[in-house]
Amino acid sequence: MASDYPLTQSAVPALSRRPASASVPSNTSPKRAGQIISTAICFALLALLCPSLHSQTIDDGIMLANRTLCAGALYSHDSWSQYWEGANERVNGNIGTVTTQTFTMAANYGITNRLDLIINVPYVWTNASEGVLHGQAGFQDLVLAAKFKVISIPVKKFGAVRAIAVLSGTLPMTNYTPDLQPLSLGTNSKTISGRTTLNYLGNRGLYLNGTAAYTWRGNVTLDRPYYFTNNQLYFSNQVAMPNLFNYGVSVGYRKNDLSLLGDFSVQQARGGGDIRPQDNPFVSNRTNFSKAGATVKLPVPKVKRLQYWIIYSNTFQGRNVGQSNTFTTGLMYTLPFEKRATP
Repeated sequence: MASDYPLTQSAVPALSRRPASASVPSNTSPKRAGQIISTAICFALLALLCPSLHSQTIDDGIMLANRTLCAGALYSHDSWSQYWEGANERVNGNIGTVTTQTFTMAANYGITNRLDLIINVPYVWTNASEGVLHGQAGFQDLVLAAKFKVISIPVKKFGAVRAIAVLSGTLPMTNYTPDLQPLSLGTNSKTISGRTTLNYLGNRGLYLNGTAAYTWRGNVTLDRPYYFTNNQLYFSNQVAMPNLFNYGVSVGYRKNDLSLLGDFSVQQARGGGDIRPQDNPFVSNRTNFSKAGATVKLPVPKVKRLQYWIIYSNTFQGRNVGQSNTFTTGLMYTLPFEKRATP
């Protein structure tokens, strides 16, 4: 699912050069992790009882109908072995390939035909293929959003243009450390975002979507009383995080339960320093990136209106991020309490 919070691994400072003796315990035991994943799978399978309608995300132009619940689960696999240290491309054999996996439980509810409420609960685990650093595992940040259709204008008999506003925020669900990049679960920062989306959906399936968001990020608390970043020494455990500006476009075909889309997105940090040569990355580093990818949403054969998602993205340009490939897959279902859903 889409989110304004940039915590895929490609949006995290990409290098860690801690001493060879460094090790960080996992936030969650393997047994506990298995229980959490099993619960999430059960949550997704319960949705098999529901007929599928038009599942939607924070940054698209699709709204649910009045009194409609959409729920499901998504799995993401993100990995990279090359990264940008500032603007310079680097490889670090001490950590090899960094992998971040995410299992997200998602639910959307249409309060009215114009207002949706969205909640995402991600469970994240990280790993480096080389070196002695231990990966992390645990719940990351709760995502809450309210999505409001401001206006919908018919375009003769061709389709409709919609303007949508979204207010969203994130809250860390556990006290994970933000000071072990790139193996931290995230930045452990509270955020709030404002987003606007302009969407056109044609009667024959043409889909055009443009979206932009600005994210305000709260301070991060470290487990140490000082830090050095951006050529300055700070005697404090409070780190000011740079705000973020994101924008993206999607073009393709969407009709009924079938979607075939091409995606492009950009993130620009409004501050922060670069990863220093021969030094650790830092939580407030400037993390800029450009991504391109594709989204396919298919009806599952022989299961009435059940929708299967396949999403791919590649980070092809960036600053202080990994050159990552991200694959996402999952199932989404909808339970309508009204007879019809708005497109």
